[in-house]
Amino acid sequence: MSNTINCAVLGTGRLGYVHAKNLVEHIPGANLKTIVTSRMESAEKAAKELGVENWTNDVLDVLEDDGVDAVVIVTPTKTHVDLIKQAAKHKKHIFVDKPITETVKEADEVIQEVQQNKVICQVGFMRRFDPSYQEAKRRIENGDIGRPVYFKGLSRDPGSPPESYIKTSGGIFIDLCIHEYDIARFLLDSEVKSIQTFGEIHKHPFMLKYGDVDQSLSYLQFENGASADIEGSRNSSFGYDIRGEVVGTEGMIQISSIQYHNNIILTKNKTYYDNIPDFRTKFETAFIKELEHFVECVQHNRKPIVNETDGKIALQISEAAKKSFQLKERIYI
Repeated sequence: MSNTINCAVLGTGRLGYVHAKNLVEHIPGANLKTIVTSRMESAEKAAKELGVENWTNDVLDVLEDDGVDAVVIVTPTKTHVDLIKQAAKHKKHIFVDKPITETVKEADEVIQEVQQNKVICQVGFMRRFDPSYQEAKRRIENGDIGRPVYFKGLSRDPGSPPESYIKTSGGIFIDLCIHEYDIARFLLDSEVKSIQTFGEIHKHPFMLKYGDVDQSLSYLQFENGASADIEGSRNSSFGYDIRGEVVGTEGMIQISSIQYHNNIILTKNKTYYDNIPDFRTKFETAFIKELEHFVECVQHNRKPIVNETDGKIALQISEAAKKSFQLKERIYI
């Protein structure tokens, strides 16, 4: 394999297009060779906008291309299990958006294929690559707050995705809170022992038919004695609000802010600043850094810091969270 990693992006929805654009414009060690979507016209449109020479609506065109080293999978979750299996069998390295699959059983199946075929697999938990969370991790490892004992996480979306998305999303615990479950175990450096969840519908009554909610709370206990509470919301009319806190025995770290720029605007009888509007703005740097990490891991045959096993564990926590909500009881993992 040459030092340049030839990639194909599978899916160019909101996030897929972000990854494709980043590969073209921001990842020096990568070359975006092909774009794949289910509709040929969508693939052609994205390819021409980004200056990519090849496009197709047939994933086999990519999997059977010896010139493609890696695939970036940003398709609906229900397609992940087959795409990951096929990519692994064709010896393609894999970056896949979260969750890794729809179920833990499927995750076990793809892990077997990935490890048997000795390909690299990274799961798209971009919070781990956000500078604020990375600095928090560094400070914790440096002992700046003593032993971490408590994490508080907020994931507040500006609004709900459409009903067509919600009905196949897996629900708020699997689709949204999974990011917080992953970053909690990353920062606290421990596995989840138990989880109990609660939720209500406040603004989106259509969610009732799918057993989903638009406001949720999760309480987690960890093997090392630490704990966490995590809020997941689809009701943040004031912006995209992702924040966290880690409390230690000798201090505390506040992570991130809803403030977009550092500027504070002062006018007559009013002081204000702009809020972060969406996930693409909030995690612009993190999306670049996670693909940089993936490409570097492929180049040097290294295990990513968030791999297929991490993907399974995060999904396992999310499944337990959903079960806890349905049964109204604490679930031990």
